[in-house]
Amino acid sequence: MSEFKPRILAFYCANCASSAANVSESMSLGVPAGVKMVQVPCTGRIETLHLLKPFEEGADGVYVAGCQEDSCRYMSGILKAEKRVAQVKRILEELDIEPGRIEAFKLSAGKGFRFAEIASEMMKRVQELGPISGG
Repeated sequence: MSEFKPRILAFYCANCASSAANVSESMSLGVPAGVKMVQVPCTGRIETLHLLKPFEEGADGVYVAGCQEDSCRYMSGILKAEKRVAQVKRILEELDIEPGRIEAFKLSAGKGFRFAEIASEMMKRVQELGPISGG
């Protein structure tokens, strides 16, 4: 049996999280190979469907990295994203899929280390959960 290699989709905002990603890159801190990064204008623009679709397409986990509430250019982006992530957690539970496969994180612009750490945390979490069982 081959070792499980999780596929994770990460949405990150073009402002604080993007700056953190740049700091992470300048520090030579990468994200694990199985994490695909998708930049969005604001995490508040991510709809429930955007969070569910990756699971339908074979992702093992999804996370959202956005600004702290007090630094969001659009005022409440991460708060909207957190509500949608909570909604998706409930949907996953109804489908007998572990809700821990999705999460929202808040980042400050200069937190490059934390940006890389979040990706590693999610990879470890999903690795421990194992593949999503069909059914």
